[in-house]
Amino acid sequence: MAKPSSILTETALIAPEGSSVDPAHFVKPALNLNAFGAPGAATHPPRILLLYGSVRERSYSRLASEEAARLLQAMGAETRTFSPSGLPLPDDAPDAHPKVQELRELAAWAEGMVWCSPERHGAMTGILKAQIDWIPLSVGAVRPTQGKTLALMQVSGGSQSFNALNQMRVLGRWMRMLTIPNQSSIAKAFLEFDEVGRMKPSAYHDRVVDVMEELLKFTLLTRDVSPWLVDRYSERKESAAALSARVNQATL
Repeated sequence: MAKPSSILTETALIAPEGSSVDPAHFVKPALNLNAFGAPGAATHPPRILLLYGSVRERSYSRLASEEAARLLQAMGAETRTFSPSGLPLPDDAPDAHPKVQELRELAAWAEGMVWCSPERHGAMTGILKAQIDWIPLSVGAVRPTQGKTLALMQVSGGSQSFNALNQMRVLGRWMRMLTIPNQSSIAKAFLEFDEVGRMKPSAYHDRVVDVMEELLKFTLLTRDVSPWLVDRYSERKESAAALSARVNQATL
């Protein structure tokens, strides 16, 4: 395998307007595709979907997601954010509900995701969990989340905690996603954003930059090979058995 120095082709970036990012150290994660011997690899901007877990007017999980989206865009990604307002409870509406369809279409579009939840009563919010519950493991032959990358963030009203992060990490594994090692927990979030909703300079902000950079790198590394990474013996065996039963039917 090529050494990291030959794989990475990072370039300096202009930080998002109004951001506290230090431009001297803000770079665009990129790959030298030839180092992998894969000239046919995807070259379009990585597609990242952001989900947040509160519908309050001043939602800190939304503000953190917006900050993350600006960073991702500056690094070269295409982002879309789903608003959970109006999404029905799981099983309390048909799959054809417009908000459900919107969410599922975005999940299918994305190559990676960011989940950001407040910690409420020591746990992730039901609003974030409802969004995940509406995304099925499979829709026909399409698996909306399997093999896609995932970054996790949480905001807290009090001291720093990791309860929501730990729960979302379990869910990410259940959804068969490639959850990156780094994560962000923003304590006393009401102190970390200014009056217009931008994140103030801090170690918490630096961690958000770290997490988004890592998410983009993992997405670039895995998006072309994710079908191979998640290919499973048991599923190949099951598919072969189903095919054999179909082609050997006595009548059609």
